[in-house]
Amino acid sequence: MPGKVFFSVTMSLDGFIAPEDPNELMGKKWVELQKWVFPQRYFRERLGLGGGGEEGPDNDLVRDTFERTGANVMGKRMFDAGEHAWPENPPFRTPVFVLTKEKRDPWERLGGTTFHFVNDGIESALDQARQAAGDRDVRISGGADTIRQYLNAGLVDEFSIALSPMLFGQGIRLFDGVDIPLEAQRVTHLNYRLPR
Repeated sequence: MPGKVFFSVTMSLDGFIAPEDPNELMGKKWVELQKWVFPQRYFRERLGLGGGGEEGPDNDLVRDTFERTGANVMGKRMFDAGEHAWPENPPFRTPVFVLTKEKRDPWERLGGTTFHFVNDGIESALDQARQAAGDRDVRISGGADTIRQYLNAGLVDEFSIALSPMLFGQGIRLFDGVDIPLEAQRVTHLNYRLPR
């Protein structure tokens, strides 16, 4: 039985997961959005950021996300942003299928990450990722446009969102143009206290 297709992202309170400007994809605002993940022990170990780090439910969530993933799919914009920012040993440690229009040979990195460039559509990328993942899950890593394409095609089984308590103001919204039914509780209540 093949694994599930899922995505797991961090989103701001106003619905953004990335800045609009590709040059800011790994910039200050994005780092602020993701600041919950950098202190996690598992993430620190995975990226070679040094010892120590926090343990607990957030750390467990990060570990579970990586350990359940047998292959990743991502868009070209996300790949372009990370190509020069990821370390020699990128955090994926799986085959990664990059949606693109260009032809390019696979790019092998340390730790089991090989980027494969797919130029014949989202279904082809997903089929290749499923084969590579075996009985593990396929993660749609991003960005927002890639996630939306898979959502609108009905190819995502589940997703999780880490809701960062910040207002991004502008950028790329996760759910713009998505109209799908969701199976979940009727409502989630979020309560925040503003600093004084």
